[in-house]
Amino acid sequence: MSITKECAEQHKNAPAVVCCRTTKGTVIGPSELEDPVVLPDLVDSGLVTLPENVLTLGQVLGAKLLQDVDGLTPLTADVLEGVVEEVKEEVKEVEEKCLENGGSKVEKVKSVVGGSFVRLSVDHMDGVNLEFPAGALSECGLSTMPVAPAEKIEDEIVNTLTRREFAVKKVELGDVTTFENGVLTIRKALCEEALKADPLAKKLEIDIINPDDRHKYSNTIMDVIPIAAKVEGQLGSGITNIMNDVVFLLTGVDENGIQVHEFGSCEGYLDEKIDYGKPGCPDPQDIMVRVHVIIEGNTGMERRGPYAAHKACDVIIQEIREVLKKAPKEQAVKEDVFNEVVRHGRPRVVLIKEIMGQGAMHDNVMLPTEPAGVLGGRQNVDLGNVPVVLSPNEVRDGGIHALTCIGPASKEDTRHYFREPLLEQLADDEEVNLVGVVFIGSPQVNDEKMFVAKRLGAMARALNVDGAIITTEGFGNNHIDFAENIQEVGKRGVNVVGVTYAAYQGQLVVGNKYMDAMIEVNKDKGGFESEILGENTIAPQDAQRAILMLKTKIAGIEIEPADRKWNQAVIDANQKLVKQAVIDANQKLVK
Repeated sequence: MSITKECAEQHKNAPAVVCCRTTKGTVIGPSELEDPVVLPDLVDSGLVTLPENVLTLGQVLGAKLLQDVDGLTPLTADVLEGVVEEVKEEVKEVEEKCLENGGSKVEKVKSVVGGSFVRLSVDHMDGVNLEFPAGALSECGLSTMPVAPAEKIEDEIVNTLTRREFAVKKVELGDVTTFENGVLTIRKALCEEALKADPLAKKLEIDIINPDDRHKYSNTIMDVIPIAAKVEGQLGSGITNIMNDVVFLLTGVDENGIQVHEFGSCEGYLDEKIDYGKPGCPDPQDIMVRVHVIIEGNTGMERRGPYAAHKACDVIIQEIREVLKKAPKEQAVKEDVFNEVVRHGRPRVVLIKEIMGQGAMHDNVMLPTEPAGVLGGRQNVDLGNVPVVLSPNEVRDGGIHALTCIGPASKEDTRHYFREPLLEQLADDEEVNLVGVVFIGSPQVNDEKMFVAKRLGAMARALNVDGAIITTEGFGNNHIDFAENIQEVGKRGVNVVGVTYAAYQGQLVVGNKYMDAMIEVNKDKGGFESEILGENTIAPQDAQRAILMLKTKIAGIEIEPADRKWNQAVIDANQKLVKQAVIDANQKLVK
């Protein structure tokens, strides 16, 4: 399959192989060359063997063929006339200018222009690193024009959220819902009253599972929900009270005993089916309040069935929220203040999270009245899955309640969004300016996928961002949206990093030229949907790699192509680089 001029330019260092029989005297152009993206598969299949002296696309373009060659023949210097020699990097003019200004001899210089500065990475310059305003470098070398010192721009706080955390030492069932002296008591009668939330909820049971008693069988986990309540202000601002060391586990089956799940189910013993400590999972010390809901038969694969279970569970949590709101602030064990900061002069970045919206059970509730709640929210399916912008504090204040029931290992549940690692690290990173978090649904129909992706691209341009990190949970159908979202944002000049589970079972079957920086979040040794809750979701170390990758792209530094297939060794090597970068940064701060 021949390629375009743009493809040839993008892959100018790839091996040059003719796509079809080509005759003597032909001047080699893109239309004569095989797509380098498919070459690895052709090599694996034995259709192509690449010799050591094979030329690159950049070397053969414009050269004349000296003999007839068959299709899929690698091009070497002996069959071509006018081969372009490898282009050497020109540094002479810059070197002379440096010497004129009293500098050391420069052996090799690469410059990166971004924002208000030009940064030079120098292979050898007697240990000197330079940083100077972009206006000081003209097209022909270093300018002698005087440059005024850059004005210091202060960061701007535009919103504040205060979270108070209250320790829960014990949970029990009783006659009245109370929270006193670290003991949470849940009214037993709520089991019957919660069923009134939706007629599809037929039966509800509550039990308490303590950290030392987790070898208990459970039906599949539909969601993990934190307990949080608004004390002052609206979602994303003001004051929120949170209960520590306790979470709700929502499980469900229908009246026929069918687990409420889609691809993969995590029913089994709780000490074996949860990756404790992951952002969306209970922590090792957490008490789990399990709410098991039986819904009407044959509604488990419809939106209304799982939604009924979530509404019933939310009735119970809401009564707890009301007593949590009254907790004296003096009893809080921790208080955090989250400032939304506009970091002027830093690269503008956006976090884009693709969420499920394919109908059936795939759905999410956005911006409910209470943190991580259900009531008052809007479901992304009903909104047409179009991109919706939330502020960072709206997300970390429980602005997303997850209704999705995809494979448990890659499922981002409600608690995951409540403490999303990418959001937390981007918001705290002083080198970037996080402008918001965009949630975009994953529709069922291809035409709708294209429509919402184009709206995302238009939004990215309107936000005037320099970079974007795009994530998706699960795999398969939603990878079509994932690729399209990256393309629509990338083709508008935005640096994009993609984050997903792919590995072995979910390996990408679609792609485009903008998918050149991808972060794999798989943790399963075999690369499968392990059916262990939260195992293949975004963890803090994944977020570190994604952010460093984005900074690399924004800086204009070339990223080496990844292996065609999942290779854990590559991930481990990149994680070591990130770890070293963090160590180096901390050492600089100490100095």
